[in-house]
Amino acid sequence: MYDAILKAINGYGLVSGFAVIGITMWVSYWISSTFTKGRLHGSAIAIILGLALAYVGGAVTGGQKGIVDLPLLSGIGLLGGAMLRDFAIIATGFGVSVNELKRAGYVGVFSLFVGVGTSFVAGVGVAMAFGYTDAVSITTIGAGAVTYIVGPVTGAAIGASSEVMALSIAAGLIKAILVMVVTPFVAPMIGLNNPRSAVIFGGLMGTSSGVAGGLAATDPKLVPYGCLTAAFYTALGCLLGPSLLFLIVRGILG
Repeated sequence: MYDAILKAINGYGLVSGFAVIGITMWVSYWISSTFTKGRLHGSAIAIILGLALAYVGGAVTGGQKGIVDLPLLSGIGLLGGAMLRDFAIIATGFGVSVNELKRAGYVGVFSLFVGVGTSFVAGVGVAMAFGYTDAVSITTIGAGAVTYIVGPVTGAAIGASSEVMALSIAAGLIKAILVMVVTPFVAPMIGLNNPRSAVIFGGLMGTSSGVAGGLAATDPKLVPYGCLTAAFYTALGCLLGPSLLFLIVRGILG
C-alpha cells in the first residue's frame, strides 16, 4: 500500500505539491485565528512554516535540494519553481487596472516610489552593516526589504547566490510580519482611518500580505484601498530592482 501511494505521489508531483501547500495554509490560518485572533495573518505563519520545512529538509538531505529530495515532497520543486513564481508575478501586474490606480490620485503613485525607495535603502543599510560589500549581494538584500518576492527575483536576474537570496526572503518576511502586527497599534497615531490614508499606506508599505493583514485587523473596510496600491508595489520593485536600483548601487560602489 505504501509503495502504491508513494508511486502515485511521485507520478503526480504537482498535485501532491498543491496538497501540501493547501494543508500548510489551512494549518496556518487555523493557528492565526486560534492563537493570535487574526493579529498575525495566516500567510505570515505559512511563510514561517515553509522556511522551517526548508531548513529541516536541508538538514536531513545534506543541503542539496532540500525538501525536494524527499519523495513525499518532491512536488514542491515544481510548484515553487521559477516558472510558476514568475507567472504569479506577471499575473499580479496584468490583473490590476491602471484606471483604478488613477482613481487613487497622484499621491498614490508617489507613495509607491517612496515606499520602494525607502525600503530598498533600509535593506542596503542592513546588508552593509552585516559586512556585504559587493553590489549584487547588497542589491539583492535591499530588494528583499522591499518584499520577499522582489528579493529573489532581483537576485536571480543579477546573479546572486542562493544564500543571499534566502537572506533577502527573510528580510521581506520580517517586514511583512512587522507590518501585520504593528499596523493596528499605530493606525490611530497616523490617521489610518479613511480610504485615502489606506491608499497611501499600501503604497508606502507595499507588502501585500502585511498590508492586508494589518488593515484587516484595523478596519476591514480599508483593506481594498490599501491592497490597491500594494498590488503595484511588487511589480514596480521587480522592475526597478535588477535595473535602475542595481545600476545605482554598482555605480556608487564602483
